[in-house]
Amino acid sequence: MQPERFRSLLTSHGPFGSVYFDDSHDTEDAGAQLDLKWRALREQLEQQGAGSALTDIIGQAIVEHRPAVGRGGWAVVASADGVLVNEHLIRPAGPMARVSQLPYIVPVVEHGEEHPTYVVAAVDHAGGDFMVHRGGEVSSETVDGEGYPVHKASSAESAGYGDPQRTTDGARQKNIREVAERLTTLVDDVDPAVIFVVGEVQSRSDFVKDLPDRVASRVVQLSVGARHSGFDDAQLHHEIDREFQRRRVAAIDQAAQQFQAGSGSGLATEGLAGVTAALRAGAVETLIIGDIGDATVVAGDDLATVAPNENVLSELGTAPTQVLRADEALPMLAVSTGAALVRTDERIAPADGVGAVLRYALR
Repeated sequence: MQPERFRSLLTSHGPFGSVYFDDSHDTEDAGAQLDLKWRALREQLEQQGAGSALTDIIGQAIVEHRPAVGRGGWAVVASADGVLVNEHLIRPAGPMARVSQLPYIVPVVEHGEEHPTYVVAAVDHAGGDFMVHRGGEVSSETVDGEGYPVHKASSAESAGYGDPQRTTDGARQKNIREVAERLTTLVDDVDPAVIFVVGEVQSRSDFVKDLPDRVASRVVQLSVGARHSGFDDAQLHHEIDREFQRRRVAAIDQAAQQFQAGSGSGLATEGLAGVTAALRAGAVETLIIGDIGDATVVAGDDLATVAPNENVLSELGTAPTQVLRADEALPMLAVSTGAALVRTDERIAPADGVGAVLRYALR
Protein backbone atom coordinates (compact mmCIF):
# COMPACT_ATOMS: atom_id res chain seq x y z
CA MET A 1 0.00 0.00 0.00
CA GLN A 2 1.40 3.36 -1.00
CA PRO A 3 2.26 5.87 1.76
CA GLU A 4 0.36 8.78 0.17
CA ARG A 5 -2.84 7.24 1.46
CA PHE A 6 -1.85 7.95 5.07
CA ARG A 7 0.00 11.26 4.76
CA SER A 8 -2.84 13.25 6.34
CA LEU A 9 -2.20 11.33 9.57
CA LEU A 10 1.28 12.83 9.85
CA THR A 11 0.01 16.36 10.38
CA SER A 12 -2.65 15.45 12.96
CA HIS A 13 -2.15 15.48 16.70
CA GLY A 14 -2.92 12.71 19.19
CA PRO A 15 -4.32 11.12 21.10
CA PHE A 16 -5.83 9.01 18.32
CA GLY A 17 -8.73 6.63 18.52
CA SER A 18 -8.47 3.64 16.17
CA VAL A 19 -11.57 1.46 15.85
CA TYR A 20 -12.14 -1.67 13.77
CA PHE A 21 -15.24 -3.84 13.67
CA ASP A 22 -17.13 -6.44 11.64
CA ASP A 23 -19.55 -4.45 9.48
CA SER A 24 -21.19 -7.39 7.76
CA HIS A 25 -24.84 -6.78 6.87
CA ASP A 26 -25.95 -10.32 6.15
CA THR A 27 -28.60 -10.73 8.87
CA GLU A 28 -31.97 -9.07 9.53
CA ASP A 29 -30.81 -7.55 12.83
CA ALA A 30 -27.54 -6.12 11.46
CA GLY A 31 -28.53 -2.57 12.42
CA ALA A 32 -29.25 -3.52 16.02
CA GLN A 33 -26.02 -5.50 16.16
CA LEU A 34 -24.09 -2.42 15.04
CA ASP A 35 -25.49 -0.43 17.97
CA LEU A 36 -24.31 -3.11 20.38
CA LYS A 37 -20.86 -3.22 18.76
CA TRP A 38 -20.45 0.55 19.06
CA ARG A 39 -21.45 0.53 22.74
CA ALA A 40 -18.78 -2.08 23.47
CA LEU A 41 -16.16 -0.22 21.45
CA ARG A 42 -17.01 3.10 23.11
CA GLU A 43 -16.60 1.48 26.51
CA GLN A 44 -13.14 0.24 25.49
CA LEU A 45 -12.16 3.72 24.30
CA GLU A 46 -13.33 5.32 27.53
CA GLN A 47 -11.47 2.73 29.62
CA GLN A 48 -8.30 3.70 27.75
CA GLY A 49 -8.80 7.38 28.55
CA ALA A 50 -10.63 8.71 25.49
CA GLY A 51 -12.52 11.93 26.17
CA SER A 52 -16.09 12.55 25.12
CA ALA A 53 -15.01 14.76 22.20
CA LEU A 54 -13.01 11.93 20.62
CA THR A 55 -15.64 9.25 21.22
CA ASP A 56 -18.36 11.54 19.83
CA ILE A 57 -16.35 12.09 16.63
CA ILE A 58 -15.86 8.36 16.16
CA GLY A 59 -19.46 7.56 17.06
CA GLN A 60 -20.80 10.07 14.53
CA ALA A 61 -18.62 8.53 11.80
CA ILE A 62 -19.95 5.06 12.62
CA VAL A 63 -23.59 6.19 12.72
CA GLU A 64 -23.31 7.97 9.36
CA HIS A 65 -21.22 5.36 7.52
CA ARG A 66 -22.66 3.36 4.64
CA PRO A 67 -22.83 -0.29 5.74
CA ALA A 68 -21.18 -3.03 3.74
CA VAL A 69 -23.21 -5.27 1.45
CA GLY A 70 -22.65 -8.80 2.67
CA ARG A 71 -19.42 -9.56 4.51
CA GLY A 72 -16.91 -6.83 5.31
CA GLY A 73 -15.38 -4.64 7.98
CA TRP A 74 -15.07 -0.97 8.82
CA ALA A 75 -12.20 1.21 10.03
CA VAL A 76 -12.38 4.58 11.78
CA VAL A 77 -9.28 6.48 12.91
CA ALA A 78 -9.81 9.91 14.43
CA SER A 79 -8.26 12.56 16.63
CA ALA A 80 -9.42 15.89 18.00
CA ASP A 81 -8.72 17.21 14.47
CA GLY A 82 -11.55 15.05 13.13
CA VAL A 83 -12.03 11.79 11.27
CA LEU A 84 -8.86 10.76 9.42
CA VAL A 85 -9.74 7.26 8.17
CA ASN A 86 -13.32 6.15 7.60
CA GLU A 87 -13.59 3.28 5.18
CA HIS A 88 -14.78 -0.17 4.25
CA LEU A 89 -12.48 -3.18 4.68
CA ILE A 90 -12.72 -6.08 2.27
CA ARG A 91 -12.64 -8.52 5.20
CA PRO A 92 -13.94 -8.17 8.76
CA ALA A 93 -11.41 -7.00 11.36
CA GLY A 94 -11.71 -6.64 15.11
CA PRO A 95 -13.64 -5.72 17.14
CA MET A 96 -10.76 -3.55 18.34
CA ALA A 97 -10.45 -0.11 19.89
CA ARG A 98 -7.23 1.72 20.77
CA VAL A 99 -6.38 5.08 22.23
CA SER A 100 -2.74 6.03 21.74
CA GLN A 101 -0.38 8.80 20.70
CA LEU A 102 -0.14 7.37 17.20
CA PRO A 103 -2.80 5.97 14.85
CA TYR A 104 -3.01 2.21 14.32
CA ILE A 105 -3.28 1.47 10.58
CA VAL A 106 -2.12 -2.15 10.18
CA PRO A 107 -5.66 -3.54 9.56
CA VAL A 108 -6.16 -0.93 6.80
CA VAL A 109 -2.85 -2.01 5.22
CA GLU A 110 -4.06 -5.62 5.34
CA HIS A 111 -7.73 -5.30 4.42
CA GLY A 112 -8.28 -1.79 3.07
CA GLU A 113 -9.57 -1.23 -0.44
CA GLU A 114 -6.65 0.24 -2.31
CA HIS A 115 -8.17 1.71 -5.43
CA PRO A 116 -5.82 4.22 -7.03
CA THR A 117 -7.00 6.48 -9.83
CA TYR A 118 -8.46 4.38 -12.63
CA VAL A 119 -10.52 4.79 -15.80
CA VAL A 120 -13.39 2.71 -17.12
CA ALA A 121 -13.64 3.06 -20.91
CA ALA A 122 -16.74 1.61 -22.61
CA VAL A 123 -16.04 1.59 -26.34
CA ASP A 124 -17.54 0.55 -29.65
CA HIS A 125 -16.95 1.56 -33.26
CA ALA A 126 -19.18 4.62 -32.90
CA GLY A 127 -17.50 6.21 -29.87
CA GLY A 128 -16.66 5.79 -26.21
CA ASP A 129 -17.69 6.67 -22.66
CA PHE A 130 -15.02 7.39 -20.05
CA MET A 131 -15.49 7.29 -16.27
CA VAL A 132 -12.53 8.56 -14.21
CA HIS A 133 -12.46 7.29 -10.61
CA ARG A 134 -10.19 9.44 -8.49
CA GLY A 135 -10.11 10.10 -4.75
CA GLY A 136 -13.59 8.64 -4.21
CA GLU A 137 -15.15 10.83 -6.91
CA VAL A 138 -16.24 9.94 -10.44
CA SER A 139 -16.22 12.19 -13.51
CA SER A 140 -17.42 11.13 -16.94
CA GLU A 141 -17.39 12.19 -20.56
CA THR A 142 -18.52 10.83 -23.91
CA VAL A 143 -16.75 10.87 -27.27
CA ASP A 144 -19.01 10.39 -30.29
CA GLY A 145 -17.01 9.65 -33.41
CA GLU A 146 -17.74 11.65 -36.53
CA GLY A 147 -17.26 8.70 -38.87
CA TYR A 148 -20.45 7.40 -40.52
CA PRO A 149 -21.79 4.86 -41.36
CA VAL A 150 -20.39 2.27 -38.96
CA HIS A 151 -22.64 -0.54 -40.24
CA LYS A 152 -22.59 -1.77 -43.82
CA ALA A 153 -25.82 -1.16 -45.73
CA SER A 154 -27.51 -3.88 -47.76
CA SER A 155 -26.56 -4.16 -51.45
CA ALA A 156 -29.94 -2.81 -52.59
CA GLU A 157 -29.56 0.33 -50.47
CA SER A 158 -26.01 0.99 -51.63
CA ALA A 159 -26.31 0.44 -55.33
CA GLY A 160 -24.31 3.05 -57.24
CA TYR A 161 -22.60 4.45 -54.18
CA GLY A 162 -19.22 2.71 -54.36
CA ASP A 163 -17.91 0.06 -51.99
CA PRO A 164 -20.00 0.15 -48.80
CA GLN A 165 -17.57 -2.12 -46.93
CA ARG A 166 -14.66 0.27 -47.52
CA THR A 167 -16.77 3.24 -46.41
CA THR A 168 -17.91 1.44 -43.26
CA ASP A 169 -14.41 0.24 -42.35
CA GLY A 170 -13.03 3.74 -42.78
CA ALA A 171 -15.72 5.25 -40.55
CA ARG A 172 -15.18 2.64 -37.84
CA GLN A 173 -11.41 3.18 -37.88
CA LYS A 174 -11.86 6.94 -37.74
CA ASN A 175 -14.11 6.71 -34.70
CA ILE A 176 -11.84 4.29 -32.88
CA ARG A 177 -8.90 6.60 -33.56
CA GLU A 178 -10.77 9.61 -32.15
CA VAL A 179 -11.67 7.72 -28.97
CA ALA A 180 -8.10 6.43 -28.57
CA GLU A 181 -6.67 9.93 -29.00
CA ARG A 182 -9.01 11.36 -26.37
CA LEU A 183 -8.19 8.59 -23.90
CA THR A 184 -4.48 9.17 -24.44
CA THR A 185 -4.90 12.85 -23.57
CA LEU A 186 -6.95 11.88 -20.52
CA VAL A 187 -4.28 9.42 -19.35
CA ASP A 188 -1.57 12.04 -19.71
CA ASP A 189 -3.67 14.41 -17.60
CA VAL A 190 -4.79 12.16 -14.71
CA ASP A 191 -2.15 9.37 -14.80
CA PRO A 192 -4.45 6.43 -13.89
CA ALA A 193 -2.91 3.22 -12.60
CA VAL A 194 -5.32 1.07 -14.64
CA ILE A 195 -7.64 1.48 -17.62
CA PHE A 196 -10.52 -1.01 -17.67
CA VAL A 197 -11.82 -1.38 -21.23
CA VAL A 198 -15.40 -2.63 -21.69
CA GLY A 199 -17.11 -3.49 -24.97
CA GLU A 200 -17.67 -6.30 -27.42
CA VAL A 201 -14.53 -8.22 -28.35
CA GLN A 202 -13.77 -6.68 -31.75
CA SER A 203 -14.32 -3.12 -30.53
CA ARG A 204 -11.99 -3.66 -27.58
CA SER A 205 -9.35 -5.27 -29.76
CA ASP A 206 -9.40 -2.52 -32.41
CA PHE A 207 -9.36 0.17 -29.72
CA VAL A 208 -6.38 -1.20 -27.79
CA LYS A 209 -4.40 -1.61 -31.04
CA ASP A 210 -4.79 2.12 -31.68
CA LEU A 211 -3.43 3.14 -28.28
CA PRO A 212 0.22 4.14 -27.80
CA ASP A 213 2.29 1.65 -25.80
CA ARG A 214 2.42 3.87 -22.71
CA VAL A 215 -1.38 3.75 -22.55
CA ALA A 216 -1.98 0.19 -23.78
CA SER A 217 0.35 -1.14 -21.07
CA ARG A 218 -2.19 -0.01 -18.44
CA VAL A 219 -5.21 -1.65 -20.07
CA VAL A 220 -7.17 -4.52 -18.54
CA GLN A 221 -9.93 -5.76 -20.85
CA LEU A 222 -13.18 -6.86 -19.18
CA SER A 223 -15.83 -9.09 -20.76
CA VAL A 224 -18.85 -7.69 -18.91
CA GLY A 225 -21.03 -6.48 -21.80
CA ALA A 226 -21.14 -3.94 -24.60
CA ARG A 227 -21.33 -0.15 -24.66
CA HIS A 228 -24.93 0.41 -25.79
CA SER A 229 -26.50 -2.95 -25.02
CA GLY A 230 -25.49 -2.37 -21.40
CA PHE A 231 -23.45 -4.17 -18.80
CA ASP A 232 -24.02 -5.22 -15.23
CA ASP A 233 -22.58 -2.62 -12.83
CA ALA A 234 -22.27 -5.18 -10.05
CA GLN A 235 -20.31 -7.51 -12.31
CA LEU A 236 -18.13 -4.62 -13.49
CA HIS A 237 -17.23 -3.61 -9.95
CA HIS A 238 -16.65 -7.25 -9.01
CA GLU A 239 -14.15 -7.61 -11.85
CA ILE A 240 -12.45 -4.33 -10.89
CA ASP A 241 -12.16 -5.49 -7.26
CA ARG A 242 -10.71 -8.80 -8.43
CA GLU A 243 -8.04 -7.00 -10.43
CA PHE A 244 -7.01 -4.82 -7.51
CA GLN A 245 -6.95 -7.87 -5.23
CA ARG A 246 -4.72 -9.63 -7.75
CA ARG A 247 -2.39 -6.64 -7.67
CA ARG A 248 -2.35 -6.69 -3.86
CA VAL A 249 -1.30 -10.35 -3.86
CA ALA A 250 1.31 -9.61 -6.54
CA ALA A 251 2.72 -6.79 -4.37
CA ILE A 252 3.10 -9.21 -1.44
CA ASP A 253 4.77 -11.74 -3.74
CA GLN A 254 7.17 -9.12 -5.02
CA ALA A 255 8.01 -7.93 -1.50
CA ALA A 256 8.65 -11.53 -0.41
CA GLN A 257 10.96 -12.16 -3.35
CA GLN A 258 12.84 -8.90 -2.85
CA PHE A 259 13.17 -9.57 0.88
CA GLN A 260 14.55 -13.05 0.34
CA ALA A 261 16.90 -11.93 -2.44
CA GLY A 262 18.07 -8.88 -0.50
CA SER A 263 18.82 -10.75 2.71
CA GLY A 264 22.15 -11.90 1.35
CA SER A 265 23.12 -8.65 -0.35
CA GLY A 266 22.40 -6.05 2.31
CA LEU A 267 19.26 -4.84 0.52
CA ALA A 268 16.92 -6.26 3.16
CA THR A 269 16.83 -6.32 6.92
CA GLU A 270 14.64 -7.73 9.69
CA GLY A 271 14.00 -7.40 13.39
CA LEU A 272 13.38 -4.27 15.42
CA ALA A 273 17.05 -3.28 15.55
CA GLY A 274 17.67 -3.61 11.81
CA VAL A 275 14.38 -2.07 10.70
CA THR A 276 14.54 0.93 13.06
CA ALA A 277 18.09 1.64 11.88
CA ALA A 278 16.96 1.52 8.25
CA LEU A 279 13.96 3.74 8.95
CA ARG A 280 16.10 6.33 10.72
CA ALA A 281 18.37 6.41 7.66
CA GLY A 282 15.41 6.78 5.27
CA ALA A 283 16.58 3.63 3.50
CA VAL A 284 13.35 1.61 3.60
CA GLU A 285 11.61 1.06 0.27
CA THR A 286 8.97 -1.36 1.60
CA LEU A 287 8.11 -2.03 5.23
CA ILE A 288 6.98 -5.64 5.72
CA ILE A 289 4.61 -5.96 8.68
CA GLY A 290 4.14 -9.37 10.22
CA ASP A 291 3.07 -10.41 13.71
CA ILE A 292 4.71 -7.70 15.82
CA GLY A 293 2.51 -8.42 18.84
CA ASP A 294 2.82 -6.03 21.78
CA ALA A 295 6.47 -5.12 21.12
CA THR A 296 7.48 -1.55 21.90
CA VAL A 297 10.14 0.86 20.70
CA VAL A 298 11.50 4.06 22.20
CA ALA A 299 12.01 7.51 20.71
CA GLY A 300 13.03 11.02 21.65
CA ASP A 301 10.75 13.98 21.02
CA ASP A 302 10.89 13.20 17.30
CA LEU A 303 9.54 9.93 15.88
CA ALA A 304 12.48 9.89 13.45
CA THR A 305 14.76 8.93 16.38
CA VAL A 306 12.95 5.62 16.98
CA ALA A 307 15.12 2.79 18.34
CA PRO A 308 14.53 -0.73 19.68
CA ASN A 309 15.59 0.17 23.24
CA GLU A 310 17.01 2.92 25.44
CA ASN A 311 20.63 1.77 25.04
CA VAL A 312 20.56 2.20 21.27
CA LEU A 313 18.85 5.56 21.59
CA SER A 314 21.46 6.68 24.12
CA GLU A 315 24.24 5.71 21.68
CA LEU A 316 22.56 8.01 19.16
CA GLY A 317 22.83 10.85 21.68
CA THR A 318 19.11 11.11 22.29
CA ALA A 319 17.25 10.82 25.58
CA PRO A 320 14.19 8.54 25.50
CA THR A 321 10.99 10.49 26.05
CA GLN A 322 8.45 8.13 24.42
CA VAL A 323 7.64 4.43 24.64
CA LEU A 324 5.53 3.50 21.62
CA ARG A 325 3.90 0.38 20.26
CA ALA A 326 6.04 -0.91 17.39
CA ASP A 327 2.98 -1.73 15.26
CA GLU A 328 2.02 1.97 15.40
CA ALA A 329 5.39 3.73 15.34
CA LEU A 330 7.11 1.79 12.55
CA PRO A 331 4.29 2.12 9.96
CA MET A 332 3.92 5.85 10.63
CA LEU A 333 7.68 6.45 10.37
CA ALA A 334 7.66 4.45 7.12
CA VAL A 335 4.87 6.69 5.77
CA SER A 336 6.87 9.80 6.69
CA THR A 337 9.86 8.53 4.68
CA GLY A 338 7.82 7.53 1.62
CA ALA A 339 8.10 3.76 2.12
CA ALA A 340 5.39 1.40 0.89
CA LEU A 341 3.59 -0.80 3.44
CA VAL A 342 2.91 -4.53 3.04
CA ARG A 343 1.12 -6.78 5.52
CA THR A 344 2.78 -10.15 5.10
CA ASP A 345 1.32 -13.62 5.34
CA GLU A 346 2.87 -17.05 5.69
CA ARG A 347 5.28 -16.36 2.83
CA ILE A 348 7.54 -14.28 5.09
CA ALA A 349 8.23 -14.63 8.83
CA PRO A 350 10.75 -11.86 9.65
CA ALA A 351 12.41 -11.68 13.06
CA ASP A 352 10.35 -9.72 15.62
CA GLY A 353 7.52 -9.72 13.09
CA VAL A 354 8.97 -6.91 10.98
CA GLY A 355 11.25 -6.69 7.94
CA ALA A 356 12.16 -4.23 5.21
CA VAL A 357 13.30 -4.12 1.61
CA LEU A 358 15.90 -1.35 1.33
CA ARG A 359 16.58 1.31 -1.27
CA TYR A 360 20.30 0.95 -0.65
CA ALA A 361 22.53 -1.09 1.63
CA LEU A 362 23.41 0.45 4.97
CA ARG A 363 27.03 0.67 6.04
